[in-house]
Amino acid sequence: LREAPAARDLVGRAIHDDLEPTGEFESSSELLNRLHANLVWGQRGNFVSVPTDCPQRDERLGWLGDAQVFARTASYCMDVAPFFTKWLRDVRDAQSVEGAFPDVAPRAVMSSDGAPGWGDAGVLIPWTLYEVYGDTRILAESWASMEAWMRYMGDANPDGLRTRRLNMNFGDWLSVGAETPRELLATAYYALDAGRMARAADVLGKRDEAAAYRGLFERIRRAFVAAYVSGDGRVAGETQTGYLLALHAGLVPEGMREAAVAHLVADLEARGWHLSTGFLGVGLLAPVLTENGRADVAYRLALQETYPSWGYSVKHGATTMWERWDGWTEERGFQTPEMNSFNHYAFGSVGEWLYRFVAGIDVSAGRPGFAHVLLRPTPGRELTFAAARYRSVRGTIESRWELSGGELRYHAVLPPNTTGTLLLPTADPAGVLEGGQPVDGRAGVRRREGGRTPWVAEFELDSGSFAFTCAAPEGGVLRG
Repeated sequence: LREAPAARDLVGRAIHDDLEPTGEFESSSELLNRLHANLVWGQRGNFVSVPTDCPQRDERLGWLGDAQVFARTASYCMDVAPFFTKWLRDVRDAQSVEGAFPDVAPRAVMSSDGAPGWGDAGVLIPWTLYEVYGDTRILAESWASMEAWMRYMGDANPDGLRTRRLNMNFGDWLSVGAETPRELLATAYYALDAGRMARAADVLGKRDEAAAYRGLFERIRRAFVAAYVSGDGRVAGETQTGYLLALHAGLVPEGMREAAVAHLVADLEARGWHLSTGFLGVGLLAPVLTENGRADVAYRLALQETYPSWGYSVKHGATTMWERWDGWTEERGFQTPEMNSFNHYAFGSVGEWLYRFVAGIDVSAGRPGFAHVLLRPTPGRELTFAAARYRSVRGTIESRWELSGGELRYHAVLPPNTTGTLLLPTADPAGVLEGGQPVDGRAGVRRREGGRTPWVAEFELDSGSFAFTCAAPEGGVLRG
């Protein structure tokens, strides 16, 4: 070239594996719509043979921790079954002779054994794929390596607390303003692994192993409570991620769950409704709050635009997910941290919440592959509508809600050979209409009596298309 090319002479091409798009999300919030687009672009830019952490610097490694927190979101956006099936073979090939999964697979450049939250991906991702696609082969192919990983941890930690073989022990990587106790975090992941192993053993017909892993989970749970949970429901360290992992893993005693959630919310409020979670806590934040009756807080965080938040990057022009909350700030400008990327995907794990809760398309426990769909539309804050379409292995599922004039209108489509449970939030469960008619007696719809809460109408649905109308939740916001 005789002179530098002009910008108009250059064409950028996104390189990624040819994965079929399966999910669409939209809402009345441009922030949430942009956030969804950003996480999809983060996935596109990083799913290249292996799930890389970033495509632009001299790393491009298949980090297990990033992948396991994002796997459920990834499965909504694209058909990742063949992609992860292939990569899990890389993960198994990289397992050490002692049974340790690695931090990255293949073990290029990084040769370390897996840290808590990273090595655990060898157990957690196969289970996630089974839940989403209903294919037992991924569990069968991974079972021996999953058991070797559990032995690797169990041999060094016989009392149930995971304090040894923590390896690089990254903790809640890139958290901001909080430091979750690392052995607490490690033990919570050990419990998660044991619980998933018990369920996987059930699926594979391994009754003795299922019983053994349930026993292991109980031993870990008792040790965790004794070491880390106080009588008033406080979790040691009192960080957002500590509470989220303890609640998500089922480690908080039932009588203390409400108190633990209150402590979590108090921390969020004290921070001006800002998150402090890193890679391992961020994906749990909105789902755990919503599952525990605080969808109002989850929405408040998701729509936050000041630092640190998802919306901060969107407000400042992000088109992919950032690696760090402080990757760019108004105060520092482009005096950014030395380790920095504007195209990661780990913090994009909030996409799971957009599909599962905001729009309301989820798989039912014990019914993998969306054979029985859990529909739970969750209105919140100033949103007036949200919708998602998901091309599951059994066909396209649709879920859309709209608030107008004190009325909630809800549309759902279940493909042939599926059924569903609908949890419809309303101020008047008895007054729900379907197709403009009283719901009782409508074809394909059966009311479930004795529901979980007085402000949710519950129905069993056959396959088909449905149009419900009802009184909106009080204030138009679902709040437990």
